[in-house]
Amino acid sequence: MDIGGRTLNVLLAGIGGQGVLTASQLLTEAAVQGGHDVKKSEVHGMAQRGGVVTSHVRIGRKVYSPIISSGEVDLLVAFEEAEALRWRPEVRPGGTLIVNCLRVAPPIVNLGHFKYPDDPLESLRSFNGSLLPVEASALAIQAGSPRLAGTILVGAAAA
Repeated sequence: MDIGGRTLNVLLAGIGGQGVLTASQLLTEAAVQGGHDVKKSEVHGMAQRGGVVTSHVRIGRKVYSPIISSGEVDLLVAFEEAEALRWRPEVRPGGTLIVNCLRVAPPIVNLGHFKYPDDPLESLRSFNGSLLPVEASALAIQAGSPRLAGTILVGAAAA
């Protein structure tokens, strides 16, 4: 992983049970093995109940804080389409969105408190940066385990 002399700010976001924290750990370990300083923070929320789960990963020569400032995310890895839409404002202009082509209605939608967006990916197309939709969940199932979706998304991030 070559990031030059800068700090790379990565935000991983999804729904509890999708493997966000496992993918975050995988990314962190790969960066450390690549000789980088890494700081990571996690927000578990209602991880076991289908709530939002996020992880900030900062990779660089010397990183002092695990928290990414608002609007400074270089790379958003979203495990679900609406989560990409929710966290897109945190991505800097010219940043990259990697989005799993998957729709999961969280409890707040099922309870009728929130309407799931009609087409989150279409809404993201106006983003001033790179958008990479990835069929990670479908590819993971083809590979034999839905749990591989996070690994596929991390692979897309590394590419």
